[in-house]
Amino acid sequence: MPPRETIEVLDSHQFDVSALERYLHTQIPDVRPPFLVRQFRGGQSNPTYYIETSTQRLVLRRKPPGHLLPSAHAIEREYQVMSALYGTGVPVPKTYLLCEDAAVIGTPFFVMDYVESHPMTDAGLPDRSPDDRRTIYQSMIETLARLHNVDWRAVGLTEYGRPGNYVARQVHRWTAQYRASETERIDAMEQLITWLPANIPDDSAAAIVHGDYRPGNLLVDSSEPRIAAVIDWELSTIGHPLVDLAHHALLFRTGPEDFGAFGDRPRPLGVPSEAEHLETYCRLTGRKSLSDWTFYVAFALFRFAAICQGIMGRVVEGTANDPDARRAGARARPMAEHAWRLIS
Repeated sequence: MPPRETIEVLDSHQFDVSALERYLHTQIPDVRPPFLVRQFRGGQSNPTYYIETSTQRLVLRRKPPGHLLPSAHAIEREYQVMSALYGTGVPVPKTYLLCEDAAVIGTPFFVMDYVESHPMTDAGLPDRSPDDRRTIYQSMIETLARLHNVDWRAVGLTEYGRPGNYVARQVHRWTAQYRASETERIDAMEQLITWLPANIPDDSAAAIVHGDYRPGNLLVDSSEPRIAAVIDWELSTIGHPLVDLAHHALLFRTGPEDFGAFGDRPRPLGVPSEAEHLETYCRLTGRKSLSDWTFYVAFALFRFAAICQGIMGRVVEGTANDPDARRAGARARPMAEHAWRLIS
């Protein structure tokens, strides 16, 4: 039975399944056709497919068709970091292969194990008990702390990113990404584009950062209240851990329209407060305090706004993956305005 989070493959993301069958059979001998192929719902960037073969269940993630922004849809980097993290205690699916030959199915792709789990689509976990919520949130922050504690040089990621001036480069990158997909003027974004570079904290901490560590990219184990896998590593690099933490902490500050968060609804029983959640992180990473926290939260909102604008750009172009993409893209303006209110 295919996972309930899958749908029929969208017309715009179809590919030659027989070509994939032939290719995978030569690369992974135990994998034999016929294949059942379905597409996972959501995921605004790289189309992701459930592949059920006669012997095992796999997941295929590929670059989308159409015009791509520079440095976007970096599935090669996703494959590299997930392969490096496998076995470190950070829960990631086992990877099998990266195919950079677009001739096979139309765009480069990689293949990994299917993990028996469900995405955490609602941060409030309405179908779980208070004890389960508490345990899952503990697992969630433990997983992020464990990631930031990994020795990135020891796992072979020395060249994965440049830790120096990371925040400044991130501000520049997301400004450029925003400009590349801009469809209207947003005054708050213009103000943030001026304010952020002038207020970057003097802090050179470095770690493996996921880049989009939010509930929708966390898979909850099907039988236990724990995080079974972290997915969607497209934005990962070597960077500042507080940038990662602040993006994650947006679930305490934004609403249900933004990845199922509960910033504007009662916090469910069992879910910790933002302060409690952050205190656990500090204890697990040995960090004494979260200095310049307002800057990092404002930047997280700015970057989220830029991501939403990228989605809107794909809506206008006609290459958006998710049927709900227009609503997600429309969040760019309120996100930017939220950030500007925070620092004003």
